[in-house]
Amino acid sequence: MTASGRRVVYIGDSITDGNWGKADGKPSSQRNLWDRNHLFGSGYMYLCASYYQGYFPDRDYRFFNRGVGGHALGDLAARWQEDVIDLRPDVLSVFVGTNDAERHLGRLLRADDPKTVPDFDFADWERTYRGLLDQARQANPALKIVLCTPFAAPCGKIVEGALGEYYPLRQRILAQCCVIVERIAADYGATLVPFHRLIADLETRLPNGDATYWVWDGIHPTPAGQRLMADCWIGAAARSGVME
Repeated sequence: MTASGRRVVYIGDSITDGNWGKADGKPSSQRNLWDRNHLFGSGYMYLCASYYQGYFPDRDYRFFNRGVGGHALGDLAARWQEDVIDLRPDVLSVFVGTNDAERHLGRLLRADDPKTVPDFDFADWERTYRGLLDQARQANPALKIVLCTPFAAPCGKIVEGALGEYYPLRQRILAQCCVIVERIAADYGATLVPFHRLIADLETRLPNGDATYWVWDGIHPTPAGQRLMADCWIGAAARSGVME
């Protein structure tokens, strides 16, 4: 732990972003970090930070939200130095994959002949993911890593219109990304947060049959979904001791 308290960085896409710094989609350098009402955004990351800072003030945790809406793994790589290495985290939480699948499906939709679009390159995705973690571990060999699995839910825009045709493929891509994340977590001794299993379980517990109760558009969780995602993250961290 650093002298000023453990530094915890969450990096990912819009689900992590939660409009932190009231500048959705903008790079870190352009966000409002002085207004502490909006320092962490409004999603699971905020709920995790509020839990640890509220119940353990003596530990002086320092949290950093570095989610950016619309980002895929390659985008994280482009800002890895600024948003991970330069922040000198003691704990690093990574949550990515949704937009990687989304972009692949977008290429299929735009193609004159979808058969000409190369398959999703899982091997390259895994190499990139591992390379980023290697950089982070090189900067801090004692770094503790938390890896979160991506997910989608069968509701909203991703099962409607042209995208709906590709929903089964979306789920196959995300399922393989989850397998990769699980494998990387095991190899790096990282804490695994199985968000995909949480969301799949919640789909069987829909109040009044409302398919959008937990994930309103198939990608972004509602406040109820974010609450249980935070509980999932906190529970996994407690079992592994990553925040102690």
